[in-house]
Amino acid sequence: MSSHLSEPAGITASIVGYSENPEQLLAAIQSCLSAPIKVDLTMIDNSPGNALRRIVKDLNVSYIASPRNLGFGTAHNIALRESLNQSKYHLVLNPDVRFDSQVLPALYDFMEAAPEVGLVMPRVLYPDNREQRLCKLLPTPLDLILRRFGGKYGAKYFQNRISRYLLANADLSLPRMVPSLSGCFMFLRTEVLREVGVFDEQYFMYMEDVDLCRRIGAVSKTVFFPEVSIYHEYHKGSYRDVALLKRHLISAFRYFQKWGWLQDRERDLRNSVAFDDETATLRVETSDHAA
Repeated sequence: MSSHLSEPAGITASIVGYSENPEQLLAAIQSCLSAPIKVDLTMIDNSPGNALRRIVKDLNVSYIASPRNLGFGTAHNIALRESLNQSKYHLVLNPDVRFDSQVLPALYDFMEAAPEVGLVMPRVLYPDNREQRLCKLLPTPLDLILRRFGGKYGAKYFQNRISRYLLANADLSLPRMVPSLSGCFMFLRTEVLREVGVFDEQYFMYMEDVDLCRRIGAVSKTVFFPEVSIYHEYHKGSYRDVALLKRHLISAFRYFQKWGWLQDRERDLRNSVAFDDETATLRVETSDHAA
């Protein structure tokens, strides 16, 4: 895959916020700005009254105040469309994520060494260092139902099904192709985005990351990269808020209307590859980009 850019550019990044915890948001911003590689960060504020402006006013961050709550993907698309011809890579970042200064250089080096990769996500941890299982298959309707509503009965009677969906038994000690990666941290090759497009704006919130992973995976590889880690608060808002649950259900309906409910050959093929260790595992030699 050849690049349209004559020289490697820096990284662009975007954070979408809605009345965020100021300490968490500052930690996410500083994680980007502390990297020993240039990052042009844009903050899109979906909050009422431009509530986040005061938090970023003295930082080296581009600030965009949305006139209304645009949702996750539509707001990120403002920055993504600008990045397509400005940078080689774009980071979609949640405001409740933090990481150390070596994460972005490591991901940059990996992508430079693996031009067939269109999206990479690092290892994701809770603040107490527990692992978050954010590597998943492309979902079937039953997978989402069991994962969201199964509770203790689902865990008891459908344990194998849920474990399969979460790739619980896959070897994740090496970089590995994974069909669906979390939208909390998406390190994207902009050349691939120019081919497949940015977030589908029919989703206000939820499922837009699965949809984009799927489109990227159709033309390149989507990869879990366990050699560096990030910390993610992971609030699971739809588990506590009825309005967010409704948005999740609407997005799931739109996703399956788009890609298929029961018959989905592409999903089945991509998911089957995820269990083939020989095919799914990547062994890439990288060079140090930044000290």
